[in-house]
Amino acid sequence: MVYVLSMTSPELIDLVSFERILQTAASASSMDQLCREHNLKVRRGIYHLAVVVWLMIYQRLHSKGTLSAAVHVLARQAEHWQEQPHCGKRIREGRISTRTGGYCQARQKMPTLVASHVTDHISERLRVLMEEQMPDVSGPVFVVDGSTLRLPHERELVRAFPPGRNQHGENHWPTMLLVAFHDAHSGLALRPSWGAMYGKRAVGEQELARQALHRLPADAMVLADGNFGIFAFAYAVQQTQRPLLFRLTASRAGKVLGGQGLRPGRRRKVVWESSGWDRQMHPDLPAGAMVQGWMVACRHPARKEEILYFFTTLDRKPSRILALYKLRWNIETDLRSLKRTLELHEITSKSKNMVEKEVLMAVCAYNVVRAVIYLSAVRAGLAPRQLSFSTVQDAVMAAWPHLQRAHAGAAFHQELERLLRVAALAKLPERRRRRSYPRQVWGRGGRFPSRRSASQEVRG
Repeated sequence: MVYVLSMTSPELIDLVSFERILQTAASASSMDQLCREHNLKVRRGIYHLAVVVWLMIYQRLHSKGTLSAAVHVLARQAEHWQEQPHCGKRIREGRISTRTGGYCQARQKMPTLVASHVTDHISERLRVLMEEQMPDVSGPVFVVDGSTLRLPHERELVRAFPPGRNQHGENHWPTMLLVAFHDAHSGLALRPSWGAMYGKRAVGEQELARQALHRLPADAMVLADGNFGIFAFAYAVQQTQRPLLFRLTASRAGKVLGGQGLRPGRRRKVVWESSGWDRQMHPDLPAGAMVQGWMVACRHPARKEEILYFFTTLDRKPSRILALYKLRWNIETDLRSLKRTLELHEITSKSKNMVEKEVLMAVCAYNVVRAVIYLSAVRAGLAPRQLSFSTVQDAVMAAWPHLQRAHAGAAFHQELERLLRVAALAKLPERRRRRSYPRQVWGRGGRFPSRRSASQEVRG
């Protein structure tokens, strides 16, 4: 799979640049160097770290996503791995077993640090080549949002990510809270932050977002909805000298405005000061902490009776602020692609370390598809958001064996060109008129009674 991402720079469609990125992202030499720097044990043999990384990415892109599917593709592509310096005797002789035990153990032994390093390397290098800027914004626009992952009910996972509770008692499934930054235009994802959503060590979305701030480009603008529109996070972003655009709730906007109203279509320069509640909830805030910016009021485009309030450090007209905020919806579809299309919502790993590595490799697989989408769109004169993520994923998997067989020379470039042409056909239909029906969700059937824990049965 080293060659699937070997695409182009935005200007010249430079295939060599992308090939170089992926070869250094999880090459044998880079893995060995990383292990030496952090005193990690170097694994030799068939399942070298570089092999494990690419098989886990393949697993996440594959429709079944099983260990067996990954092992079989390794056995079929033994010729490619024979060229690698870490190649073992069985690879050279073509004697690779299709049993999954060795691969399973190699996945478990791979340090989480390696997965984090590969994820950062891929996202950082791709971001430079796929970066697009808006004419009136100095840098890229990154949207932040949170989501949850339901994990298997295993003792270790229950301790690390405790289930929630409601009026009916304790939930059964451990819940991981995930916060991610995505490029608003290309959809490229940076390494997310995660933590427990419930329990004594629960952490909020705003705190996880603060932990991920340092992964953003220095000139990136942070775009967030009302859940992140609190003083502590705004102050943290301002301290990094990055521009921001947050939506505020009506009550919080009123406090920032000092009780004075602001008509729709108007803006006012304000100083947002920390309140007693802010300092109580965030003791690390210094005395006299404040954020300077603009309060902007806009009428909701779809619900004229609703007024939207924004706090931003951008000196732009209200109509432009509203247009920028509309980019926030893109991360909703990105998270849907990550969780549903790549099936990250169905993690079957039973340990905390394996769950974390699954999340990181899923982000890598997601960025593989995003890179193909971007390059296909550039060639076809389209915006990356106009192509279907699911369809391009299918195109990547269909091209995978052909790219591996033609892993060098003119044949490889020919197969790559064919992949980009096919992916460019995955254009989403344009909705020319509004929905004739409201957005609704089908209810889940309740044919079976809910299982009760032993403690609930005793109390009952």
